[in-house]
Amino acid sequence: MTIDAISEALDYGLPLSSDDAGPKPTRSLRARREPLADTSAQLRRLAEVELIDANGARIEFERTLAGAGCGALLPAALEVFQINIGKLCNMTCRHCHVDAGPDRTDAMMTRETIDACLWALDKTDAHTVDITGGAAELHPHFRDLVEACVARGKHVIDRCNLTVLLLPRFHDLPAWLAERGVEVVCSLPHYRRLSTDRQRGDGTYEKSIEALRRLNAVGYGKGDPRRRLTLMTNPVGAFLAPAQASAEPEWKAALARDHGIAFDRLIALNNMPISRYLEWLDASGNLAAYMQRLVDAFNPAAVDGVMCRNTISISWDGFVYDCDFNQMLDLSCAGEGGPMHVRDFDPAAFARRRIVTRRHCFGCTAGAGSSCGGATA
Repeated sequence: MTIDAISEALDYGLPLSSDDAGPKPTRSLRARREPLADTSAQLRRLAEVELIDANGARIEFERTLAGAGCGALLPAALEVFQINIGKLCNMTCRHCHVDAGPDRTDAMMTRETIDACLWALDKTDAHTVDITGGAAELHPHFRDLVEACVARGKHVIDRCNLTVLLLPRFHDLPAWLAERGVEVVCSLPHYRRLSTDRQRGDGTYEKSIEALRRLNAVGYGKGDPRRRLTLMTNPVGAFLAPAQASAEPEWKAALARDHGIAFDRLIALNNMPISRYLEWLDASGNLAAYMQRLVDAFNPAAVDGVMCRNTISISWDGFVYDCDFNQMLDLSCAGEGGPMHVRDFDPAAFARRRIVTRRHCFGCTAGAGSSCGGATA
């Protein structure tokens, strides 16, 4: 079935492949059949980067942890149950670490796997369910999953690219989410048009502002804990995320002044050298310098709060990972019997696992730290 045929079948109101559905400054690595579409090729490329310390030794993440006296990265109490329900997206951003896009109909969670996720969720004490994609809202069972998690008393997060809310199918979605007390975490690279459109494609900024207005109109972003609106910024270039605490008032003032937009909090993430962002780093000649920048900014104080310690991350096909970034590199959790699947989830075995690390982990420990919840230090 073609992408447009799937769009028509799911009745989004617009073909996902059209620019009207969402800006597309590039195509997915998979659609272009690029070597980096293979995650093993990404890991090899990261391993090839020459990172040498003052003593001439090769720099690796675990060795850096040990040198800083941090010890091995061990699991803490599980708090966040993160589910990636698919890689289908109405946009194709240059920096996407998921390699999402309108062509990614190959990676959609089945109803059986969603039910297995809920079964596993009931075995945990996780207080938050973090639903992500792709554009998670495009999944035909997105609302069913949200309803099931809300019924269990969980705090639910919808990670939203904003522009998806403008599809005709989703005009009611802001009010629907508000009625259920779902936190909306929206990606917006910058409060200025130029930087946002440069990374995510022409027209992204205008659509994002309109989507934020719709969220404000149903009560999001105005201090109500049941209507929390979080913006998530990531650098437009090969540098670290801004200081979250000092950037937030600047963002609030600018969006209020220029557009009358309000939001509750800002979180800042470093871009991970994975997938299409890795492709851009390599093609632009920035890869080695960016990796060295992450290493030089290693912050031992950021280690305790990294997401892999308190999060379980489930992929569209049901495999269990330490975090969203390991998921995108196919670095699955290895228990006694090999890679874990959510249908066989054993909380005790998960708590005993050894967190898998590679060089991309420097991205979460650089500067103020960076995870799906923002700064960690």
